[in-house]
Amino acid sequence: MRDLTAKWRFVLAVAVLGLLMTGPFLLTSLLIWLGASPGMREVLVEHLLPQVPLGGMLTATGFVLGLVLIRRLFNRYVTGMAAMVEELRLMLGSNRSFRITEEGPPELRELVRAINDLATQRDAYIDDVETQVLKAKANVEEEKNRLAALMSELAQAVVVCNLDGRILLYNNRARFMFESLAKGPTSVSSGALIGLGRSITSILETSQVDYARDTIRLQLERGNRHPVANFVTTTDGGQLIRVQIAPVLRQQESQAVATASGYILLIENITRVLEQEARRDAVLGSLTEGSRASLGTLRAAVEMLADNPDMDAEDRERFVAVLASEVTRMSQRLDDSLVTLSDTLRQHWPLDDMMAADVIEAAGRRIHERIKMPVDVQTATDIPLWVRADSFSLVSALTYLATRIEEAGEVRSFTLKLGSDERFVHMDLIWIGLSMSTETVLSWEIEPMRQDHGVNPPTLREVLDRHAGEIWYQRQRPTAPASIRLLLPRATPEQDVLQQSARQSNADRPEYYDFDLFDRPMGQVDLDQPLADLVYTVFDTETTGLEPANGDEIIQIGALRILNGRPLLQEHFDQLVDPRCPLKAASIAIHGITDSMLLGQPTIDLVLPAFHEFCVDTVLVGHNVAFDMRFLELKEGPLGIRFDQPVLDTLLLSAVAHPNQQSHSLEAIMQRLGISMDQRHNALADATATAQVFIRLLPALAEQGIVTLRQALDASQKTYFAQVKY
Repeated sequence: MRDLTAKWRFVLAVAVLGLLMTGPFLLTSLLIWLGASPGMREVLVEHLLPQVPLGGMLTATGFVLGLVLIRRLFNRYVTGMAAMVEELRLMLGSNRSFRITEEGPPELRELVRAINDLATQRDAYIDDVETQVLKAKANVEEEKNRLAALMSELAQAVVVCNLDGRILLYNNRARFMFESLAKGPTSVSSGALIGLGRSITSILETSQVDYARDTIRLQLERGNRHPVANFVTTTDGGQLIRVQIAPVLRQQESQAVATASGYILLIENITRVLEQEARRDAVLGSLTEGSRASLGTLRAAVEMLADNPDMDAEDRERFVAVLASEVTRMSQRLDDSLVTLSDTLRQHWPLDDMMAADVIEAAGRRIHERIKMPVDVQTATDIPLWVRADSFSLVSALTYLATRIEEAGEVRSFTLKLGSDERFVHMDLIWIGLSMSTETVLSWEIEPMRQDHGVNPPTLREVLDRHAGEIWYQRQRPTAPASIRLLLPRATPEQDVLQQSARQSNADRPEYYDFDLFDRPMGQVDLDQPLADLVYTVFDTETTGLEPANGDEIIQIGALRILNGRPLLQEHFDQLVDPRCPLKAASIAIHGITDSMLLGQPTIDLVLPAFHEFCVDTVLVGHNVAFDMRFLELKEGPLGIRFDQPVLDTLLLSAVAHPNQQSHSLEAIMQRLGISMDQRHNALADATATAQVFIRLLPALAEQGIVTLRQALDASQKTYFAQVKY
């Protein structure tokens, strides 16, 4: 609207200039003509009419010069002042550090200098106030971060949702669990099942969640102060999970019974446990049925021998052979069953997937503390070695062995070394000093390890049996080192444990909570909702070229969500796509993605449905998003999906918020708003930058009265850039 008003002002100024240049001459000529006699009029026509072309040319030249002067003054004072006002509002809202460039006529430069000085003083006052506010909020933030840290590091998956089932908190374990459940032969790794503001029914069966809520409500109505509901459900990937739901209670003075304001869900993947129990039952059933037939044969043979003591030697030998054969068969069947059930039998003792190097290093520290002797710990291996173990009992076992070796004779040094073969992890305890007999080492296996345990200490053999491990003792020449080797089965850790280990190096603790969502209903997008209350998916694509209608394809999609006015950087979508066609050299020069990087990546028919699920019930946001949407629209028909949610474009919104700025490219907007970015033309990086731009444009839109989604869409469509088609 302000841009349109400025244009009409310029048109009015031009009209006034033309009127001033031609009006007095025409009016004077008319008055002379009306007051002249007929003879005088003939003289005027005869002498002045030939000079009209020259006069018109001089008038036109003067008009053009006046037009140039007016245009210059207009740009300097009217348009320049309008742009200065927009920049001033940037300083007041989106970008405090922004300063207006001193340019234009001397009067404007002096005004700009004064404005910048005032902004500097204002920033100093604001910084002082913010410092005081931060000090006042320090204790609250400390408690908040402490809660986040505790929840993040819990070993059990925890999810908290409001009454509408929208997730407002989840911990690392829950994230890793559901990310691993999302993995599959046809799934996209960037797809997320869990996220702030998402519905809990994207993870769990809706009917079972509703039933659990009703159960809790009935328990509350009956006066149960600790209501809880449990159920087991199946994920899309066929995994079984056990869920326990408890309410977050809110006691109101006007109500005799407490009501729920949300729910806490404790979630456990029980697939492995049930599979092991089923395997154990099958093995036990096979052992029972197989042993029944063998026992029948043995009983018949024994009875035959007992009833016929005078049986000839040949028959007796045949019956004895039958007995021996059946006993051997039963023994083999029993051994096979024990091998098969070894993992299941150990499930009664809690074992966790862990890196063997961590166990070795902990044992080295414990041995040094116990016997006051330096221990050389060697954990370097070609690949990370994992074991499924009780780390405390393993460290105690190695410490116990080192203590017994030190007590048995003079020891000059100890070394702990890690190694492996195809099946086992080797933990070698090596020492230089007196060696002992094999019988002595065997006797240590059956002695209780009393140093680190209570009234019922386990033996070394019991610890090894828990881990399906073995012990080897190697004795060499008296002057050569001796060693005891513990052999433990190599483990393949669960996906979530691997991911958690890979993320331990991150210095920043991700924020997986937003308690402001407790009382905020969320669901399908309403055009009349305030912009601040909506959930957004900001996305960007990289493509093989700029012509979607002529065969160019998507090669990368990057996206993240905005919830409650902040970007959820941890909940992002980032996926390369195999376009099934060679890339153009011009596009490779822009985004740096090569053909080799796309080999083995999923195709668009797998990636786009996953992205569609990622952005469900949100408003799409992009920069020059008509380009990206055209690529999506061309794939909707073949894939049977529709991106029918509202779409906002930061290019159009910038033109609405700052119509007098010369450029609305992403780089220009970022510079105006004080946003920096290390990488460009990467889909996720561009989406992250666009998200920051969008958040900082919202206050500028609000100043113009654009506060709802409908108003933002209507204003965007009135801009010039909205007419561009792809």
